[in-house]
This record gives sequence, structure tokens and C-alpha cells, in this order.
Amino acid sequence: MRLLKSTDADFERDFARIVSDRRETDGDVSREVATILNKVRATGDAALVEFSARFDKHRLSTDDDWQISAEACREAFEGLDAELRDALTLAADRIRAYHADQLPKDRDWTDDAGLRLGATWRAVDAAGLYVPGGRASYPSSLLMNAIPARVAGVERLVVVTPTPKGAINPLVLAAAHLAGVDEIWRIGGAHAVGALAYGTERINAVDVITGPGNAWVAEAKRQLFGVVGIDMVAGPSEILVIADNQNDPDWIAADLLSQAEHDPVAQSILITDDAAFAQQVEDRIDVQCSMLATQKVARESWDKYGAVIIVGDLAAEAPRLANMLAAEHVELAIDDAEVMAKEIRHAGSIFLGRNTPEAVGDYVAGPNHVLPTGRRARFASGLSVLDFMKRTSFIRCDAEGLAKVGPAAARLALAEGLPAHAKSIELRLK
Repeated sequence: MRLLKSTDADFERDFARIVSDRRETDGDVSREVATILNKVRATGDAALVEFSARFDKHRLSTDDDWQISAEACREAFEGLDAELRDALTLAADRIRAYHADQLPKDRDWTDDAGLRLGATWRAVDAAGLYVPGGRASYPSSLLMNAIPARVAGVERLVVVTPTPKGAINPLVLAAAHLAGVDEIWRIGGAHAVGALAYGTERINAVDVITGPGNAWVAEAKRQLFGVVGIDMVAGPSEILVIADNQNDPDWIAADLLSQAEHDPVAQSILITDDAAFAQQVEDRIDVQCSMLATQKVARESWDKYGAVIIVGDLAAEAPRLANMLAAEHVELAIDDAEVMAKEIRHAGSIFLGRNTPEAVGDYVAGPNHVLPTGRRARFASGLSVLDFMKRTSFIRCDAEGLAKVGPAAARLALAEGLPAHAKSIELRLK
């Protein structure tokens, strides 16, 4: 864990190192992913059989080895403990309600020149949703990806999820039932992303691929952008907690560990104006971490990438530092959280006040938990219905309208050296 003080002479240099620390894909992963994708494109199902056996120790032979049925998903949902089933349903309902409010409206109007202008929004035909398996097998991720797609109007929802040694997470199946997924394929990794993008003998291609995954999945999405649309290139999880000494140190320690337990290269950062409080939080991290089932991962993340930053004045200094970090999650555990939030321009999602832990956003709050990482919050947003939609503009001119605006268009076309453009307008003006 790194300790920085804003009063130190080398603070700006040391803080810049934290800001620029990418913790993401290296060149070897990029080359390996390119090889995998090329093989999927060239040999289709045969490549999926090979890579599933190699990486997941799962044989793809019978239809049941390839796909999970809707009936199996329904049975998984009905077989859940009643309280867990209710919790999953509550999460789905709240996610659905929040994203329904995001739906954009079509536009259609006539301007002063008499031209009818506008735009219509339409969903993509098919979306592919990556759901992690292994260490990160999360039903919440399936809900956060599938529900916005369905709300947007996507007709075909396809899930790919690895099943290491054939193991299936029943919670993921239950979430698929709630979200109304059409197909679930038992494949994961970069080869699954390639199958969604290119299509194979069994799997039809999709238009958009979303969902979190490991470095190979993220790199596959990056390389395939343009073949398909993607939500974002996601890196390791991260959280920034801005907290004063009026907080319970146990609460703040738990918040920092909530991201550290995701991945050994996740990053948790605390900014506070009280060194004694920071020490209390560190002590509680040690205690709590020792009791976590995920302690090995959380400990490695905190020791290698965690940071505590001591500032003199939270209100004056923290917003600038937060904007430089542009973190995935930003918790404001202070009295005037709404005031500080107005100064934070770059964040995936902001959690306001002492009683709003980041974890509530992961499950039941409603906003999407698929968020930009690695400082991409400077230019990107969290997943929304818009990631599954596209806008088509339209124009209608009558003769009178074309007479008003056509001459200017023809002049511009000639100025650009495109006489056929100009001719197509001028002939109508005559």
C-alpha cells in the first residue's frame, strides 16, 4: 500500500505515477488474442472445441455440452432459496425501471426553410452478452447487461459464459431466466467473443458485444471493435473513497476491500484529511481481510495497488485529485457530498453520503454497474440502453425548401472539387 501526503515535496510526481498506472493488457496478451480470433474466424466451431478443451477443460460434443436450455434456466430460478429469489427479482425490477427511463425519443420537425428533419432510434437486431465464469461468476453482471438490451428492444439476446470443467452457476441461469435471454452458449474467453463477432456453424453473429471479462476478453473486444459494436474496453476494478474522520473506519475499510477482492490488480484508494483516521482504516483492513474468503486476492490487490492519500483540506484538494484519477467508482463519505459531487467531472459512478456503499450499486440501486475503468471516465459512460441502439437521421425537401438551401450546398460541393454532388442539386433547381 502506498502512502502519499499532499504536503510532501514529491507528491505531484508520486500521485502522477498512480494516475498513469495502467494495470492492463500487455503485448503478449494482444498477440495471443489475435491468434485465437484468427483461428475462430477461419475454422469456426472447430476452434471453439479446441479452445474450450484447452482453457476450460470442457468438451463440446453433444448439444447439451454447447448450450443451456431455457427449461434449465427456469428450473434454476424456481430452485433458488425464496429470499435469494426475491433479492434477484428485486434487483431485476429496479434495473429494468431505471433503464426504461433512459429510452431516447424520436425527433421530427420542420425548420424555417421548410425542410423536414429528424431522427429515429432503433435497437440492434442481436446482442451478445459476455458473462464471466470461474473466479468472477456473477448473476448481477448478466442482469446489468441483458435487461438494458431487452429494454432497448433487442430481439435476440445471446449469452456466452465459460463452464470450467462443465460446472454451471445456477444463479447465472436464474438471472438469465429473469432477463429473458434467448441463447446461452457454454463457451468463454477470447474465442467466445470471436464467435459472437464472426459467427460459426452453430452460433449466429451479433451486432453488439457487451459485458466484463478478463484481460483476454477485454482485448478481444478491443480488436473486434468495428466488426461489431462494443460497450467499452474494461480493465481491473477500482474505487476511490473520499472520507473524513466522522466515518466508522470499519465501513471505509470494507468499502475499499469490496473492490480489492475482485482481482489481484484491482485498485482501492482512500483520500482523507486525517492521518490518524487513515491509520485506523488501514488497521481495520488488516483485520477484515484476514476474515475474508477472498483474502488472498484482496490482500494482494491492497498491498500492490492500494493507496492512502492524506490532504490538508478535503473540499479544496480532493476534487482535483479525483478528476485526475477519473475512477470507476467514487464514494463521497462526507457531510456535503452533493456539493463535492458537482466538482467531480470524471467518474464512472458517484456514491453520495456515508450510507451509500458502492456495493449497493453493484446489485439493487438500478444504475448500471458496467462502468469505465482505467481513466476512461474522462470520455466514456457506463452501460445504458443507448449501447444497444442506433440513431438514423432523416431529411425531406420539397421544391421550395431545396430552392432555399440547395444553391449553398452546390457552391460548397464545387468548392470541395465534387462536381457530381453539385450537379445532383443543380438539376433539381432548374
